[in-house]
Amino acid sequence: MPSNHFPIYYHKIYSSGLDRAARFPVDRYQLLANNLTESDERNLISWQTPRLATRQEILLVHGMDYVDRFFNHQLSEKEIRRIGLRPWKKEIVERTLRLTGGALQAMEQVLIRGRTIAGNMAGGTHHAFREVGAGYCIFNDLAICAEQALVHAGVEKILILDLDVHQGDGTAKIFENDERVFTVSLHGKNNFPFRKQVSDWDLEFENDTEDGEYLETLEDVLAKLARMQFDLIFFQAGVDGLASDALGLLNLTREGLKKRNEKVFDWRDNLDLPMVIFMGGGYAQPIEDTVDAFTDLFMEAASRT
Repeated sequence: MPSNHFPIYYHKIYSSGLDRAARFPVDRYQLLANNLTESDERNLISWQTPRLATRQEILLVHGMDYVDRFFNHQLSEKEIRRIGLRPWKKEIVERTLRLTGGALQAMEQVLIRGRTIAGNMAGGTHHAFREVGAGYCIFNDLAICAEQALVHAGVEKILILDLDVHQGDGTAKIFENDERVFTVSLHGKNNFPFRKQVSDWDLEFENDTEDGEYLETLEDVLAKLARMQFDLIFFQAGVDGLASDALGLLNLTREGLKKRNEKVFDWRDNLDLPMVIFMGGGYAQPIEDTVDAFTDLFMEAASRT
């Protein structure tokens, strides 16, 4: 892979592994792949096929009973309802393992292959706790990648910058007593999850917050984070803060999210630290608003490699 290419992990099962009757924008992954292919006129993106995460990798974070029951299609109806994505297809197991494997491989690109930025075109499953999934999240790929980096890659300090409109509650809980991982979440005050956890740094926005206030707050956060020491950055880059998002409650524009991305990547450029992008949420109506915002995200990332 040429050094100026942006590695992004994608598999058709990211869409096809979900039932089309699910209350979830199943098509967004396939639509985004198509959109990125059309937008990449300079051939900056290097498409990569995600591998299956292993059981041992999942067990770095999640309990054995929960993991094995998921693998064997034995979760209770209550557990499945809490996660969502119903009705489940049998392919959801492979989908989940490829989604997690893609995140792990994106991290390998920056830690082992020396890439500046790499991304997975799914994931950011920050609502999954150690023993239970929630909010469309089965396993917490952010936490699994963090543990893998800390245990097997010699990384000492990780920043998880979560800009999804929903608090990264599962991630916050998993690392609540772990000083090696610093969790930051900028999210809607009145949004899911309604029982918030405590991140290392939480910033909440009122309903209908617009671009100006959001970007000013983000600038302040990034300036303070720049004075701290990290070895690796995870960027949970949900676009569900869009005004047209069905689950967002904020009033951000596409242009505002583009400026958000630019600020984050400028900040990363100045720090010169490796970054992994986790896609996060996006539930706009129409779905094209979500797809366009994610296209902006990944094309901006590609332009920085």
